[in-house]
Amino acid sequence: METLVKEKHERELFGHPIGLYILFLTEMWERFSFYGMKALLIFYLVKYHLFTDTSGNLLVGSYAALVYAMPVIGGFLADKYLGFRKAVTFGGILLVLGHLGMAYEGNAATEMADGLIQRDETALQVFYFSLSLIIMGVGFLKANISSIVGELYHKGDARRDSGFTIFYMGINLGSALATIVCSYLGETYGWSYGFGAAGVGMLFGLLIFVGGRKYFHGKAEPSDPVLLKKKSPLGMSNELTIYVLGFLATFVVWQMVQRHSVVEGLLMICGFLSLVYILWYALVKLKSDKVQRERLLAMTVLIVFSVIFWALFEQAYTSLNLFADRALDRTTEWFGEIKAGVFLSFNAIFIILFAPVFAWLWVKLDKRNLNPNAAIKFAIALMLVGLGFGVLVLGGKMSGDGKVPMIFLIVMYMLHTWGELCLSPVGLSYTTKLSPHKIVGFMMGVWFLATAGSEYIASLLANLASIDTSGGEVADFVTAKNSYMSLFENMFYTGLIFGVILLVISPVVKRMMHNVDKDTAA
Repeated sequence: METLVKEKHERELFGHPIGLYILFLTEMWERFSFYGMKALLIFYLVKYHLFTDTSGNLLVGSYAALVYAMPVIGGFLADKYLGFRKAVTFGGILLVLGHLGMAYEGNAATEMADGLIQRDETALQVFYFSLSLIIMGVGFLKANISSIVGELYHKGDARRDSGFTIFYMGINLGSALATIVCSYLGETYGWSYGFGAAGVGMLFGLLIFVGGRKYFHGKAEPSDPVLLKKKSPLGMSNELTIYVLGFLATFVVWQMVQRHSVVEGLLMICGFLSLVYILWYALVKLKSDKVQRERLLAMTVLIVFSVIFWALFEQAYTSLNLFADRALDRTTEWFGEIKAGVFLSFNAIFIILFAPVFAWLWVKLDKRNLNPNAAIKFAIALMLVGLGFGVLVLGGKMSGDGKVPMIFLIVMYMLHTWGELCLSPVGLSYTTKLSPHKIVGFMMGVWFLATAGSEYIASLLANLASIDTSGGEVADFVTAKNSYMSLFENMFYTGLIFGVILLVISPVVKRMMHNVDKDTAA
């Protein structure tokens, strides 16, 4: 009997636990819903509800920031109470409700003779509440599904990085499908079709996760089931209390997503408190454990530099998306004019093409003791994202006063994708390796909190290239193009400078990791 149980627990597919592929499919459909909606968001605001570029960018930034900030709370609750599986399931339910709510679009805004905009406020409030459900849903799901991936591997398992990269392919397969399907449906047949398709995708993801839970073999269950069943001050079990308060919190987020200054303040407070907690944990809880302490601090350094990377990278859904719509030559001989949002799929397509190459490369280099440490990979990522913007600037100069050929944007997405592969799956993997086991969920949440901060910073940067519009259309093409080129040139230099800085200090960060890659502890 023991042998049979052992074999069951060790069943693999293509060299990885079967549970990895359940998570792959779950995240693929969850990201289909998330990126499908996100690809349409700025156009829906600017073209349908006639928001200004500035207002649209800030709303996208506030939404994205809250999406990535909430996993701090979701990670903490999963660590202490729910366990990863229950947290992901609850988050999935909220996401299904939110995405289906997005399918209600109401009436289009109209510009009055005096320049005032008349909008369907009921539709906007339904839209904001749907966003709040998505925000809370991602908060419970995002960090915790990544943590389950880490739980499937023992420490020191050389397959961990490649496992996260395969998982990352699931994210981007969903993204590629979403940005093509949802963008086309939304911009061709109506916004409700694009948003509705995203909701159906999320439902598929939830069903796959619930149906495949047996392949996690109990690794994602609550650490203390007794504590979960205890009564809370509200007279309910702690588990039910979390679900009730989690749903009620959507009403608070509903108001927050409409108030950008509140989001900005919340990010600053959460970032400060998270940093204080990390330092306290490192200096007090890990006072007698130098290795764990310095590993935690090394991870914190990596997280800080990740903020810079994502602030540049996440221009994709604001300034770059609007640039593609307004200043890119999107006409083709075979397909006619390509929808602007479809270009977002190139990032995901390049992930799918190059993720196996990078996964193979890290394993191959590791066997020869040539695998770069995380700090060097992060530095390369920063330089690549900067170079991507440099390609766009070159395209802008070569095209004169005309529209920029699409090849320059495609090459930019390829360089950005290479940078993403050097940073994002590696960052997820190192978060599980460098963080003390008791706060892995929290640190995964902090990883996404850093992304939240960068999302909001990205919206502020995008506003440097905000263009005056009339009825959602740009009046002066040349001015608009020059504004985008100026922004992209600044980002070119920012990526290169910070990449070089991290490269210089990488030996120090490597020493602080204490050979974590060679740690063979169970």
